[in-house]
Amino acid sequence: MKWVPTEVDLERHVIVPELDPNMDSPDKFLEDYIYILSKTTIDKSQPLWDLHLLNLRTLQSEAVSVFRIHHSLGDGTSLMSLLLACTRQMNDPLALPTIPIRNKQEKKNDHRGLWRIMFMFWSIFQVFWNTVVDVFTFIATAMFLKDTENPLKGPPGTEFTPRRIVYRTVSLDDIKLVKNVMNTTINDVALGITQAGLSRYINRIFGGNLPKNIRLRSTLLINIRPSAGIQALADMMEKDAEAKWGNWIGFVLLPFTIAIRSDPLDYVYDAKATIDRKKHSLEAIYTFTIAERQVLCPTEFCLTQQCASRIWLDPWRKLVFMVIPWLSLLLVLMVNLMH
Repeated sequence: MKWVPTEVDLERHVIVPELDPNMDSPDKFLEDYIYILSKTTIDKSQPLWDLHLLNLRTLQSEAVSVFRIHHSLGDGTSLMSLLLACTRQMNDPLALPTIPIRNKQEKKNDHRGLWRIMFMFWSIFQVFWNTVVDVFTFIATAMFLKDTENPLKGPPGTEFTPRRIVYRTVSLDDIKLVKNVMNTTINDVALGITQAGLSRYINRIFGGNLPKNIRLRSTLLINIRPSAGIQALADMMEKDAEAKWGNWIGFVLLPFTIAIRSDPLDYVYDAKATIDRKKHSLEAIYTFTIAERQVLCPTEFCLTQQCASRIWLDPWRKLVFMVIPWLSLLLVLMVNLMH
């Protein structure tokens, strides 16, 4: 397969269905619409993307846009950068959105040179050891190591079945409050909430008799570009750009701690310990290299890639997408699997 120049017929890509404005349950209709989309694939005789514009007022939005994009066109960072390039600031229709840049902390002069060198060697050893363990776990998973049988584990082929997307809105202010009090990150709190929800759900399925030492893991995609985060589209399209377009992602096997805790904050502490350890590992670089060289394991092994990307924008600037205020538009990004 190779890239070839082609003409884009917008009528085949942009779909605007006629909808009943007085339907009883718009939110349920949206879930069903996306579910039906997941049963179909994009026509390979045309560029592998389409856009569905739904004049549908839900509880969270005044209108809905559904992007369906094949994974071969890029990863979450690339596609979110493309999405941001389609938006403009409400107070300046010609201005692109502001992409915040994390300020680098200034290095303090530390005269304790010996301790600094020892800490550096310890950090290098930590990264080396964690990487060896993670790579061994990855190979073992490819060959024989499986998750514990549980209600969330589907049979082979589940990744190719239609899927239903259900969403809920949570307060980012509440998450930030927990983050600041516990001195963690938003990702730590989000993973902690996920572990708490999964633990209580599985415990309820087992009638309150939650088995111990349940092995339950997820595939977490990692952006391995030198410049992390969402990039400006123009910067990514440059020939020698540091942040490149396309699929520049590795993945790590993220274990969930499934247990019932008396203190809900313990889930966040467990999540922080897991994420901090994964940050000191080169597992994502290894898996990216394996995927790039298309190295096959002795047994057939498939990890389904499902991208979930986030956008951190300047909170003081409102955006406009296709003349629709961003705050009143529900945007759904569907990434087709590579099969």
